[in-house]
Amino acid sequence: MPKGMEDFIKMKLAKEKIVMITAYDYVQAGIAGEAGADIVLIGDSLATTVQGRDNTIGVTLDEMIYHAKIVKSALKDTFVACDMPFMSYQVSTEQALTNAGKILKESGVNAVKIEGGEALAGTVKRLVESGIPVMGHTGLMPQFINVLGSYKVQGKIESQVKKLVNDAVALEDAGAFMIVLEAMPEEATLNVCSNINIPTIGIGAGRYTDGQVLVFYDAVGMLSQKPPKFVKKFADSRSLLINALKIYRDEVKSGIFPSKENIYK
Repeated sequence: MPKGMEDFIKMKLAKEKIVMITAYDYVQAGIAGEAGADIVLIGDSLATTVQGRDNTIGVTLDEMIYHAKIVKSALKDTFVACDMPFMSYQVSTEQALTNAGKILKESGVNAVKIEGGEALAGTVKRLVESGIPVMGHTGLMPQFINVLGSYKVQGKIESQVKKLVNDAVALEDAGAFMIVLEAMPEEATLNVCSNINIPTIGIGAGRYTDGQVLVFYDAVGMLSQKPPKFVKKFADSRSLLINALKIYRDEVKSGIFPSKENIYK
């Protein structure tokens, strides 16, 4: 059985860091599982990493479910969460309940993740009361890009920190089992973490959250563009893959491949 909400609370209390990574297909999910990730997230970041879009706004509910099905099929013993995409939960609580239920029923994931704070507390409460585990997300929220204007750090001024704390408290009170904190100064992160009891997962939020999450492609160094400051590339797989395919190209053109070992008899 995969870890559950109580396990993550126990990890927090034991000061054992929680490891979360995104995955968008069967191979990535399998790699994440074998590597020992505690949580795998089908992030709506698939819009920018897989689909090549400029932001996460355009990815659809059906696209998220399609990828979630694939990821979940590779992970029988890992907790899997799926982002609810833009405008799949904001219109009404009923819309959110219908779409979150559709994600869980059709993909088999263990939880959904939504962006927002106090304004969505009622929605979170209804989802949890209906048996749908909810992971919150505050700080920089990519689905708010058209309001924010850019992907900028949140919590640099006192009023923002107060709002971040209020949002996190509201999400916990509504029943969220975990909150992702994105792009925040460490001082703001500490303020949030000291006011709630559920685990927090950081992405660009410093060292004091209960765990960390990175996008798969960022962590393994597959993207061509320069990553954000908070990203650490743990490999340069893009260069490795390019070199491998260059060797393949050269061997095909020179006739080295296929060799006798690659031919059926």
